[in-house]
Amino acid sequence: MFKFFLKNFREFAVRGTVVDMAIGVIVGTAFLKVVESLVTDIVMPPVGLVLGRVDFSNLYITLSGTHYRSLIEAKEAGAVTVNYGMFIDSIIHFAIVTFAAYFTILQINRIKKAPVEAISSKECPYCFISIPTRALRCPKCTSVLVTESKEEGTEEEKMKKQKEPVEETPEKPALLENKHVSGVRINFK
Repeated sequence: MFKFFLKNFREFAVRGTVVDMAIGVIVGTAFLKVVESLVTDIVMPPVGLVLGRVDFSNLYITLSGTHYRSLIEAKEAGAVTVNYGMFIDSIIHFAIVTFAAYFTILQINRIKKAPVEAISSKECPYCFISIPTRALRCPKCTSVLVTESKEEGTEEEKMKKQKEPVEETPEKPALLENKHVSGVRINFK
């Protein structure tokens, strides 16, 4: 029983998605430390300076009404405080992490779409040039391209149509006239 549990746990633990999730948690934790340093050491000092030398980590209200010089002093005295400066700091942390995650997801989606765009062409079966997948006519040889989704019938009917000999019909004399095509004169005889 224990060996069975251990075997199933090992299969679960080494599965790709679990390993990916573990790596994501580790990277996320490291990223959180970077963002915390960014907000505390780089973003908040200039914001506090612009707002009149305010230190957000030191903004609080004591519920007892007693005034203390700093939040640390109030905590040491055992005063009950509402730390709204820490809350503002946390909101800024959250906003930066959210924007970073959003831009990361945008880049991942852009990378995922790249292979699909690379396959958006096909080869003309008549002249063998590369043409867009949605093309109905080849721009070089002007042959009509038939897509499988527009053909009707079952696979057996398609096979029979391919095997049937194509009967050539004699052209009518009315069609055998001299024609001008893009400045070139074609004589039918």
